[in-house]
Amino acid sequence: MPAVLDRGTVVLVALGAGAGHEQRGTRPCIVVSDPEVTHDQRFPMVCVIPLTATPGEGALYPQFSPGESGLRKRSYGLIDQIRSIDKRRVIRAYGALPTSELQALDEGLRLFLGMALGHTSYPTRQ
Repeated sequence: MPAVLDRGTVVLVALGAGAGHEQRGTRPCIVVSDPEVTHDQRFPMVCVIPLTATPGEGALYPQFSPGESGLRKRSYGLIDQIRSIDKRRVIRAYGALPTSELQALDEGLRLFLGMALGHTSYPTRQ
């Protein structure tokens, strides 16, 4: 496992078995956990977004280019498949996303997690 798992790092992860449309097997993912949590040895988990070569449409499937990220081909984030994994599942780190691509990832995360600017609809409890 790599010693440093900074936010935006592209890592190779052994995801294991999945069900239905979940990504499975060994594949690249992007670390999205806060670095202060990720670097603290008390927390054994890290949150990742799996990647695929299959294009998706919309903010939940941002596109990432090969290059400084360590990706060899154009890839797409599967924000709707965000997951926490044990750090021991990380096989290796490749590189880091450029800032502009990390911003696109953040926009998709805010949308998917209901944290978009101006989002004010909360369920009412009785």
